[in-house]
Amino acid sequence: MKKSTMTIALAAALLSISAVHASEFSGGWIGGKIGSNRSDIAGAGTVALPTANAKSADTYGLEAGYNWDMSGFLLGVDGFADFNQKATHTAPAGTVNYGSDVYGLDMKLGLPSGNWLPYAKLGYGSSRVTGAATGSANGTHLGLGVEYKFAPHWSVAGEYTTISGKNGGQKLNNDNLTVGINYYFDSPYVAPAVAAVVAPAVVKQIAAPVVAPKPAPVSETWKTLLEEKPVTLKGTQFDFDSAKLRPAADAKLNEVAEFAAAYPDAKLDISGHTCSLGSDAYNQKLSERRAASVKAYLVNKGVAEGRIVSEGYGETKPVADNKTKAGREENRRVEIRSVINEQTRVRVIQ
Repeated sequence: MKKSTMTIALAAALLSISAVHASEFSGGWIGGKIGSNRSDIAGAGTVALPTANAKSADTYGLEAGYNWDMSGFLLGVDGFADFNQKATHTAPAGTVNYGSDVYGLDMKLGLPSGNWLPYAKLGYGSSRVTGAATGSANGTHLGLGVEYKFAPHWSVAGEYTTISGKNGGQKLNNDNLTVGINYYFDSPYVAPAVAAVVAPAVVKQIAAPVVAPKPAPVSETWKTLLEEKPVTLKGTQFDFDSAKLRPAADAKLNEVAEFAAAYPDAKLDISGHTCSLGSDAYNQKLSERRAASVKAYLVNKGVAEGRIVSEGYGETKPVADNKTKAGREENRRVEIRSVINEQTRVRVIQ
């Protein structure tokens, strides 16, 4: 397959996937890959500067790197080592059997969308000829790829890369088309399960109606929910530009789950909000996903899904001035309110 054909095919795959979500590919990773290499040596066709035609051979390689989320994009850096196996090439003076080892460093720019990551690479590499031919060459390393996260720690990637380097009057070209598997060291945080708080038992008295005593509020979170005021999770309790909850949010969310267990007739209303930085559409999606992440946490703690409503409002309901840094931090939040019916209200008043 010609280089131009492979480039167009991979570019079309990148453009077919929209980028509207925050990345699930942040953090450190390591991987291996296998595939096909096509190489040639372009020279003057002389004994001193021979030319060898293009031939295909197997290739395998190793990679490792680190990725950061950047306002809807992904920025990464990775080092690579490609080991291109030997093949017999035709040259004016006969045949030559050679392969190459390529080492280098790339910058990666990706457009993450859920479990998909289309990306492009730009870097620098060094090629060393192995086998009957000798020499080395340095040059720009380019790549296009698509990665899919199929498990919290694992992904599979298809990638096309090319590097051309000159040494004197000769030019060594290497095109690689590979499939790889990557391991990510980070994974979504899952808090340990805790026992649900059981509502106090109904006390039966002689000649008196059976009344369930009111559970005493055990925290400011309970008091706030009983008053139907918002319990707020700040934006710092989520990973940057992501819906993944940090461990710092566990204590408050566990108290919300305990409240829901003690007051089984109460419902919960979860709303996500952002500051004004970024596009309206992106902020709307981020607020919805953060609200949904809080709902999923509470459901995992035993709160019935039907008792919870989650919505995102993007940047439409600020509580502070978006023109200041402090104001924007206040506006990046998720609010949890209780909706108390008359039966629960009677228990609170008693």
